[in-house]
Amino acid sequence: MTRLSTRLGLELPLLQAGMGAVAGPALCAEVSRAGAGGTLALYKEAPARAARLVREVAAATGRPFGVNVVPEVTGPAGCLDQLRAVLPELPRGGFVTSFGLPDADAAQAVRAAGHPLVVQVGTLEDADTALGQGAAVLVLQGTEAGGHLLGRLPADVLLAAVRARHPHAVLAVAGGIATGEDLAEAVARGADGAMAGTLFVPAAESTAHPEFKRRVVEAVADDTLITSLFDIGWPNRPHRVLRNALTSASDRAPATFIATTRVDGREHPVPRYGAAAPSEATTGHIEQMAMYCGRSCTRVTALHPAAVTVARVRLEYESARRPPTDSRQPHRIQER
Repeated sequence: MTRLSTRLGLELPLLQAGMGAVAGPALCAEVSRAGAGGTLALYKEAPARAARLVREVAAATGRPFGVNVVPEVTGPAGCLDQLRAVLPELPRGGFVTSFGLPDADAAQAVRAAGHPLVVQVGTLEDADTALGQGAAVLVLQGTEAGGHLLGRLPADVLLAAVRARHPHAVLAVAGGIATGEDLAEAVARGADGAMAGTLFVPAAESTAHPEFKRRVVEAVADDTLITSLFDIGWPNRPHRVLRNALTSASDRAPATFIATTRVDGREHPVPRYGAAAPSEATTGHIEQMAMYCGRSCTRVTALHPAAVTVARVRLEYESARRPPTDSRQPHRIQER
């Protein structure tokens, strides 16, 4: 057990990232049932629907799970509205993850409801601020990670800096985690666990579009790049995505609608260069949309149910953490 496992009530010190268009109720519940930290993406969900989704997860698992908010996208007021809707529905032992710093009111609402606040940051300064807000866990995101990036440092460099300043903080790393060996190495470097996103994109329960899943499974690290191209709906935040025709084009094409996503029975048009990732409910030019993917994709090579993935990571982690057997011992016994 690590401090992350103990603090959040997990069997494995691994959190599933709360990825919009990927982390729906089925993925969250399945990861939770498997003993890791399943997380439900709230992203831009309306408060009433967000509450309904939390109730759906709570009905499917009795183990701890979290909800993820993105204050930078919803704005402080929208984030607080989401939290006010979902906190009464979040079971005892549930947690809240925030991508980036929440404002003071949001942090206070989570603490007042008695749930651990998990804040994902990308800089030492933001780590200081999050701990000052009462964060129970920090997720330190490195530039290896897929999706929107909160800083400019690799995960191990950021971990070393935060651990030196905050030796008793509960720290997880994000970026580069796809196997139990990756997780064990992060713990050996001073982390209390990790968060993984790319690992769960191809899961059977993921709501990512089938083409998105296929591309992640077939990709290697150098098929990803950091860009600021997909900025409509989420400006001024670099992001790591899979390369496509838009990332290799010399000129920016018109930002016309290229796809449609159905959410809760309503059609939502998707512009070229939109920040939305393709979900299973998306139709149109999927190949032109943002497919967020980290460099760990090299080691994500199959489409499996989430429980199979978590079980495999657990076995690899436990094996990597087990002290090596002294192969010389039987020989010494024989010599006696």
